[in-house]
Amino acid sequence: MAIERSRMDDPPPAVDADERAELERLRREVAELRMDRDFLKKAAAFFAAENSQQNKRTR
Repeated sequence: MAIERSRMDDPPPAVDADERAELERLRREVAELRMDRDFLKKAAAFFAAENSQQNKRTR
């Protein structure tokens, strides 16, 4: 743990323009994937609830 803490305290290494551009692209991709995941979670919950209601009606 002390090693991890010391690494976090060290200043980040300098990144060149290509690395910075890739980092920005990856951050945008992560944000988009998180939005997709959240949408799919909501869609799955919606269809599960709808399916549950249909099962109750057919009994």
